[in-house]
Amino acid sequence: MTSLSPTGIQIHLQHGAVTAQIAQVGASLRGLTVGGVDLIARYPENIPTPSCSGVVLVPWPNRVRDGRWDDNGTGQQLALTEPKLDNASHGLLRFSAYEIEQTDATATLSATIHPQTGYPYEVETSVRYALTDAGIEVTHTLTNQSDAAAPVALGTHPFVTIGDVDPHDLMLAIPAATQFETDERMLPTRTSAAPEELRAGVRLGDITLDTGFTDLDRDSDGRVRHSLTAPDGRRVSLWQGEGFDFVQVYTTSSYPGQSLAVAIEPMTAPADALNSGLGIRRLATGESWSVSWGVELS
Repeated sequence: MTSLSPTGIQIHLQHGAVTAQIAQVGASLRGLTVGGVDLIARYPENIPTPSCSGVVLVPWPNRVRDGRWDDNGTGQQLALTEPKLDNASHGLLRFSAYEIEQTDATATLSATIHPQTGYPYEVETSVRYALTDAGIEVTHTLTNQSDAAAPVALGTHPFVTIGDVDPHDLMLAIPAATQFETDERMLPTRTSAAPEELRAGVRLGDITLDTGFTDLDRDSDGRVRHSLTAPDGRRVSLWQGEGFDFVQVYTTSSYPGQSLAVAIEPMTAPADALNSGLGIRRLATGESWSVSWGVELS
C-alpha cells in the first residue's frame, strides 16, 4: 500500500503486529510500530522530513569541513549544504526520490549517485527494509560503477522512541568506549573516553548530546546494541552489524510533536571522514558492499 506526501510516495508495510512506513524521498524510515507502540518518532504527514529523520546518508554521513577533501591528490569541492557552519552535510541523496519495489512486508529502494561537482563517481545504492517479528532489519548495498575506485561511507538517521512513554523517562544506553570531541562547527578535533555511565544507561531527560562514538562493544553475534528502556522494563534496541563501527547520538527538543527526541545514527564513518580517511572504504570498479542494522522491541 502507498500514499503521497511532501516526502514522496509513502510505503506501508505490515507483518503481523509490526507495521512500518517508508518515505520515497531520502529512503527514510518514518514510522515503525510493534503491537501499536511507536518505536520510531513520527512527524506530521504534511511536512518535509524534519532533522533528516530516518534518511539514508550516502556517500558520507555527517559533515565535511568546508566541503573540501583530497581525493588521492586531487582537490574536491562539494556544495556547502550546511551554510550556517560552512560544511557539506549528510551526503548526496537526502532529497532524492528513490525507485521502489515492495511486497507486504519488505521494500527495496534504489537510487544512483551520479558524478558531480566534488564527487566524480557513479555509485548505485539500495536499501532493503524487511519487517521481522520484533521490528525491522535494514540492509544497504553500494556498488561502484565508476572507472576508478570510489570512496564511500554511509549512515542513517532514525529517531528512536517507545511511543507511549514520556521520552524524558527513557533510559539511554550506548556501549561505546570512545567519543569524538568537536569544535564550534561540530567537526571532530580529538577523541576522549566516553562517559562510563552511558554504558549502564542514563535518563534521556537528564542529558544533551550531539556526539559521535566509536570503539563499540559487540555481542557474540557481532552486533552492537544501543537501547532505550522504559520504566516498566520494555526495551527498544537499535543494533548495527559489522561495518557500522561508529554511531552519532543526537537529542533535541525541536522535533515536531515530541517534547524530546533522540536519534541513534549507525554510521560506517564519523564526521569529516573524507578528510581523515577514518572508516572510508574505496570500492573497486564493479565492487559491491553491504551492511545492516535494525530495530527491535523486547
